[in-house]
Amino acid sequence: MSRPDTTPAEVTLSKSQRAYHWVKERIASQEFTPGYRLVLGTIATELDMSVVPVREAIRQLEAEGLVTFERNVGARVSMVDDTQYRHSMQALSILEGGATALASRALTADDIAHAREINAQMIATLDHFDPRAFTRLNQQFHSTLFAKTANPRMLELVEAEWARLGHLRDSTFSFVPGRAHESVREHEQILQLIEQRASLLDIDTAARRHRAATLDAYLIHEHPGEALGLPRD
Repeated sequence: MSRPDTTPAEVTLSKSQRAYHWVKERIASQEFTPGYRLVLGTIATELDMSVVPVREAIRQLEAEGLVTFERNVGARVSMVDDTQYRHSMQALSILEGGATALASRALTADDIAHAREINAQMIATLDHFDPRAFTRLNQQFHSTLFAKTANPRMLELVEAEWARLGHLRDSTFSFVPGRAHESVREHEQILQLIEQRASLLDIDTAARRHRAATLDAYLIHEHPGEALGLPRD
């Protein structure tokens, strides 16, 4: 029998999958912060299962870079690392650009209207800017555009990088709030390309440049010398 608080969706998951999602959600929500020690026995007790599936889940999270295993210490939530952030943003720009292009032909007028409504909500937040709220809406906007991609593996990779970014940076827009104004304008440009049934290459390029521009803004703010191609101190 399933636990009383287990949802129908969770019943179909294996124990290791359930442990994986349980830990990953707490990392994404910052309940388990960088450096937090993950005690397998405690997690197993919380989830009413043995340590074996929890260990499998932790190994999967370690492979994704969200968890680090240290000898004689055990598993910990990975520390924030600018290099990891840059790598995730670079990977996401390529993956999300491709997924958006592949999904574009399947998007309906209602999908585009929904994305435009989300972008309007993002614009409405600009006067009293809340980086976290803006980031949540930003993820909803992009998810609307790439969710219908026919390549499930690409969709899985995009969502994995989004989750990793949620751990590495609560919101990039906290560092570069001015980027938000440019971002919503670029959203509209991407929507227009999709509406016009532009070539998949043009849609891919626009979505990729949009993501890369956010990374560039962050690098200019945090490491201006590096962003200009100069060596860091």
